[in-house]
Amino acid sequence: MEIIHSTKNERVKQLRKLQMKKEREATGTYLVEGFHLVEEALKQDGFVQELFALPEIDLTKAPFDTAAKVTRISREVAHFISETKAEQGIFAVVKMTSPSIMMLFGKKFLLVDRVQDPGNIGTLIRTADAAGYDAVVLGTGSADLYNPKVIRSAQGSHFHLPVFSADLHVWVENLKEEGVPVYGAILDKEACSFEEIPKQETLALLVGNEGQGIAPELIDKVTAGVYIPIYGESESLNVGVAAGILMYALAKSENI
Repeated sequence: MEIIHSTKNERVKQLRKLQMKKEREATGTYLVEGFHLVEEALKQDGFVQELFALPEIDLTKAPFDTAAKVTRISREVAHFISETKAEQGIFAVVKMTSPSIMMLFGKKFLLVDRVQDPGNIGTLIRTADAAGYDAVVLGTGSADLYNPKVIRSAQGSHFHLPVFSADLHVWVENLKEEGVPVYGAILDKEACSFEEIPKQETLALLVGNEGQGIAPELIDKVTAGVYIPIYGESESLNVGVAAGILMYALAKSENI
């Protein structure tokens, strides 16, 4: 069995570069690591280009028995290409995807305006998946979908529903034209409490930047602002927590 031992190996250097957005965009690929994320990636036909794993990891049984190329690496190499303190020794190079708007027939949408923390973006995608939403739209200024911290926080949910990077102004206008109400999460006690809005089968929820909230020009476009009452001394909720409350509170479906 051939094993790549050196961190100076050119293929290893290329893997390390995938931690950078510029390299991901240039190659159209990104790196996932850990058993769960690799397993989720392998469920998507043709997405995984190559697996990298420690020699002792058995890749002959499901779900890791793949037709993708497999390369064995040393523990030193695994440490070198990992972004975690306790890597699991298994990685996959995965193709980036560009979901087509023409393929989208959803009823519930999460719109994200300039949320910059990768952990928050991952949490938003994961929660939208759990709440049965049909798509997530990341507006300009939001953290990159393929940032390693986003991928880890999303826990594979980015494989389960389309995630778009797009102009939110266009999306808000198009959704409203299609009869989809757009609710903006805002810190304004004069806005509607989320408890006052009846559950709906079709809607879009817009959440904003961690410090500045939703851009004023987008607030002007929403159907209504939605407020979560705060009963303690905290000034606000984390965007991921607030979005989770609102996604479940506003959406009506067979499962919610």
